[in-house]
Amino acid sequence: MTETKPPHDAPQTIAGIAKSDAARGLRAFAYAPSHPAMALWSAPGSGLMVRLQRWIADSGAHPGRTLVLLPYAQLLPLARRVWSDLHPQGFSPRFETTSNWLASISARSLQATDISHDMALDTLTAQHLLAQAGMGAQSSLAGLLAETAQQLAPWAAAAGPQGRGEWASQARAAVSVGMESQALAWEAKVARVAVEWAAVSSYSTDALFDAEVLEAWDSVALVQGLASDPVSGALKAHWGSKAELFRLDDVEPHTGNALNLALEHLHFHTCADAEDEAQRAVACAISHVAADRYPLALVSSDRALTRRVRAMLESAGIAMRDENGWKLSTSRAGAALMALLRAAVWNASTDAVLNAFKQAPAFAADLQALEQALRKEQVRDWRHVSGCKPVKDSETLRAMCARIDHVRIELSGSRPLPAWLARMQAVLQNCGWWESLQADEAGAMALGALRLTPPEPQAWADYMDAALWAGTRMDLSAFSSWVNQVLEAHSFQPAYPDEEQVVILPMSQMLARPFAAVVLAGCDEVRLNPSPEPAGIWTPAQRAALGMPSRAELESRLRASWRQALQAPAVEVLWRSSDDTGEHIAASPLVQWLRLQPGVAEVQASDPRTSRQVMPATVLPPQPPGDRIPVRQLSASAYEDLRTCPYRFFALRQLGLKPVDELESDVDKRDFGLWLHAVLQEFHSALQTEPLSGLEPRSALLEACATSVTASMGLPDGEFLPFAAAWPNVRDGYLQWLEKHEAQGWTYASGETSHTQPVGSVTLMGRIDRTDTGTDGATMVLDYKTEPSAKTKERVKNPLEDTQIAFYAALLPHDTLQAAYINVGERDGTVPVEQKDIVLARDALVEGIASDMARLAAGEPLPALGDGVACDYCQARGLCRKDFWSAP
Repeated sequence: MTETKPPHDAPQTIAGIAKSDAARGLRAFAYAPSHPAMALWSAPGSGLMVRLQRWIADSGAHPGRTLVLLPYAQLLPLARRVWSDLHPQGFSPRFETTSNWLASISARSLQATDISHDMALDTLTAQHLLAQAGMGAQSSLAGLLAETAQQLAPWAAAAGPQGRGEWASQARAAVSVGMESQALAWEAKVARVAVEWAAVSSYSTDALFDAEVLEAWDSVALVQGLASDPVSGALKAHWGSKAELFRLDDVEPHTGNALNLALEHLHFHTCADAEDEAQRAVACAISHVAADRYPLALVSSDRALTRRVRAMLESAGIAMRDENGWKLSTSRAGAALMALLRAAVWNASTDAVLNAFKQAPAFAADLQALEQALRKEQVRDWRHVSGCKPVKDSETLRAMCARIDHVRIELSGSRPLPAWLARMQAVLQNCGWWESLQADEAGAMALGALRLTPPEPQAWADYMDAALWAGTRMDLSAFSSWVNQVLEAHSFQPAYPDEEQVVILPMSQMLARPFAAVVLAGCDEVRLNPSPEPAGIWTPAQRAALGMPSRAELESRLRASWRQALQAPAVEVLWRSSDDTGEHIAASPLVQWLRLQPGVAEVQASDPRTSRQVMPATVLPPQPPGDRIPVRQLSASAYEDLRTCPYRFFALRQLGLKPVDELESDVDKRDFGLWLHAVLQEFHSALQTEPLSGLEPRSALLEACATSVTASMGLPDGEFLPFAAAWPNVRDGYLQWLEKHEAQGWTYASGETSHTQPVGSVTLMGRIDRTDTGTDGATMVLDYKTEPSAKTKERVKNPLEDTQIAFYAALLPHDTLQAAYINVGERDGTVPVEQKDIVLARDALVEGIASDMARLAAGEPLPALGDGVACDYCQARGLCRKDFWSAP
């Protein structure tokens, strides 16, 4: 009588389950009585329907006034169909599950102290109970308390309303067994509080202990699966001769090891890793469907593997019925809700805020410009966005940020849960999320699970008013945690197809369900442990005293499920031999035991995947023409790309392709270079305004400029620390060089200035770090470098290959000038590296630019010519496909 869904979802769930079984001709009901699963229903003498019919006749009950309670909802359509096939004439018993029947005879109203079996609500109640028990400081135990109380609930419910006090007395003594050690003090306290909670809670099954509940029935059959339900046994004792217990398989789960295997249809698959296992499982399923062996059961306890298999089956067009589903927290709707809450925290990252509001329909269309600006400026934290220059300069961007901050403010503060839910609903509606969530299956379920659209609004309102936690205030962190618990506690199941080919389900629910074939994936020692660890904090002695199943009983149930799965006409058993780290994994002991059976050891399947011959295709270096995209402007770095690799110029400069800037990037050497440029610019501008001489005054001024620029750039102190530690040596070295440089007659003229210069049909453009003027009126172009000095010296060895400084020289109108790189370093100090042949280099560069632009305009191909270091970190490497070029 164990239902597969929470009680409040039962009616909708069963309607959905029955939907795909409505048609008379479905394959699930077309199997002969010899099928192992069908034999459990209709085998002469031992089939459940035969036993039911005999019991009804012996008890003198009318079939139409007989109620049959099945262990899980998926059996309902099959049971009804089998009975009608065996007894086409006359009345049929009413087949139900306990939860579905309860929903039809009474509606449970949750009370303040009830165990709701909703982890999110029970955790809130647990926090209040801990406070009442003097453990308010241990609020972190609330989840454990809720879980412990939920584990006790079936046995407390089985005692019935009248016997619950006696059960509580026995349970109080039971939970003290073996908990005398001081090391278990907290567990003992939690167990005692859980007993008291379970004792005062009411349960939906309490209605079944009422005297009038069976007035409409002559008899009730309580059918159990592999797991014994304590409520069923209690109801049998309470109802007396009107009720009878039936086992669906008519065999105790711990008895017998005999297997009736069709060895020709049993296949073992040893897989290399998780991906290999997923591919083989899909190939097995597809091959069986292609051979007309379906519906097929796919069993796996590995959620990641199941999702991967499901995706591949969907792409192959296989109709699936997924009875496992997946957590709402992993759905797109759940992820959007949690992203919104993460974006509302005071120290939210820019990435978190953008990620949330890009999913909001009311913001998505206008957010691209803001994102581009923030990525370009690399504004990591949202609280710094308002001070970002692009935002300051744009009224549109400021308005967008204000709208986002308004939403974030709405989700700040502290308030009770009902107020949080009302505020959340208003925010979702204002952001345009509400309609899209309601239109999405998983989104609608998430809204219902969060009680934003409760199925019974008045009952939920009454419960919130009476709940122990009704007046408890929650901050954003606590509310976000509660929402996450709700999404983790509920699973989404997509709509079932009219006729499924593959059914994804847990092994425990394969009992008495006919499948043409079974694929058992994840059968390794980790995912199919034959001796599962019992849930909860209970010791073996406590479990025995409370009536909970022991570890041995849980193992016998798992082995019984395993044996039932192996009875299918065709069985594929798969396991991986290594985990994600490459560590070896053995097959499950259940598989190892199976392979020891006579004739089984030799059963090893070949790879079910179909081989496909793919002829190698020649991949040649690309040579696109560039004449269709005229070049109007040219920078030094762009022309360097053209000289290094024409294809890189085509992809990055003409097509304008570039990677998205990262917002969460750490401070690196490039950031230090930008910072140093800004510091020196501010320093020299200040010197022009108020000249200073002497190392100490200049050092103080330079330090002040460094502090100002660091603050304006918002560089994190921790990440900038290595560069800050090196700064004193860099500063002193620069000031010493500057003193020598000025002694040679050079004076700072300008810095960080933009220039343009026409050359034929193209305009050269660039930003020069610094220009100095000599006493004789000469001009010197200077470019700061923070790279190793050896690399800087390498730049000037061949003047005709030195693009950057020659390009900057070409931007100036002077016929003669000087040029040098200023290598600003920590170890070697500041070292000038002069390009002595700058006029030659400049003239050659201008001539080369004119020639190259003419050839490009004429349609000459732009081949991928890069090599060595030029290709190691090239952003266009994936486009040119250099790693896949065919050998010449």
